[in-house]
Amino acid sequence: MDSSAAGPPPPLRPEVRLGPEVFQLPAERMRAGYYSDKYFVRTREVLQGEGADPVVTMQVFQKNDAWVAGTDEAIAILKQCLTEGYDFSDLEVWSLRDGDRASPWEPVMHIVGPYTAFAHLETLYLGVLARRTMVATNTRTVVEAAWPEPVLFFPARHDHWMVQTGDGYAAHIAGAIGVSTDAQASWWGSEGMGTVPHGLIAAFGGDTVAATTAFARQMPDHVRVISLVDFTNDSVGTALDVARALGHRLHAVRLDTSAHLVDRSVVPDMGRFDPRGVNPTLVRKVRDALDAAGFDFVDIVVSGGFDADKIRRFKEARVPVDAYGVGSALIRGRYDFTADVVRIGDRDVAKVGRGFTDNPRLERVS
Repeated sequence: MDSSAAGPPPPLRPEVRLGPEVFQLPAERMRAGYYSDKYFVRTREVLQGEGADPVVTMQVFQKNDAWVAGTDEAIAILKQCLTEGYDFSDLEVWSLRDGDRASPWEPVMHIVGPYTAFAHLETLYLGVLARRTMVATNTRTVVEAAWPEPVLFFPARHDHWMVQTGDGYAAHIAGAIGVSTDAQASWWGSEGMGTVPHGLIAAFGGDTVAATTAFARQMPDHVRVISLVDFTNDSVGTALDVARALGHRLHAVRLDTSAHLVDRSVVPDMGRFDPRGVNPTLVRKVRDALDAAGFDFVDIVVSGGFDADKIRRFKEARVPVDAYGVGSALIRGRYDFTADVVRIGDRDVAKVGRGFTDNPRLERVS
């Protein structure tokens, strides 16, 4: 695809919010304050003990340019985990949607209601907003760098399994076209995708052709066969061997050479570029070899240390990549959210520098 003729990625902003049931929250424990910073639980206890229940406006924001995610999950927490005796109808919640762009300090949510109803939930809704926004923003940055080539979301092995569902959804709304686990795809009703892994190749004695052939034989036709071709550090030779064995059943080869290795095909050209790992010269050699042998229909997927900057360098050099697999770069960084009580009733009570900020972009949540 000619990236010079392509416009920016289309906006991804689901018009229908995910329902609270999607998140399978441990509502009783959340309501009890089990996952909350203790001072928020004690805040509720103090107010209840004093017979005080002020109606407050809570303002939620963060301090970076960001693609917001986690709003539906935060709303689910407010709907299912309020203090006993309160209902979501006791609150007035205004929010951006998952997939919206937010500026530094821009409120992404206003929560109006009796403070004892939701004081204990601050840790929870700020945490999901921070995590999901980090993943969405990182993914969106990579998607825009790679556009129009697709990005595959591959960070599952770099973090705790419990974050997979929400992270996968955040990546999805940010524009990643594939995720690697069923859990990551579950919130929008899809399934994980992947390639022939090194483990399967090892199980076939290091024979990539045998492993890939077996994979193709056992998988249904709709599963795309993507073979890793760096197992013996001969990506050109292995790619050709696999292509000859599978023909049109082979969708793509994946280059994943370690950053500590030099693929044997680039050794003769060393001297004027960094030959380690997956580099432009290696990709071009694989592409040229496949094309010369009549396998121009086989795509090339690259992975291993890719982030937005490395992808931009590949794009600027017009390296013939069809898809980018990105892992740990998508779950690094900080997009911390803050929540402030800025009003009691109609009276401003915010601490200095944190006054109420109107945001006409917020939508009333029903």
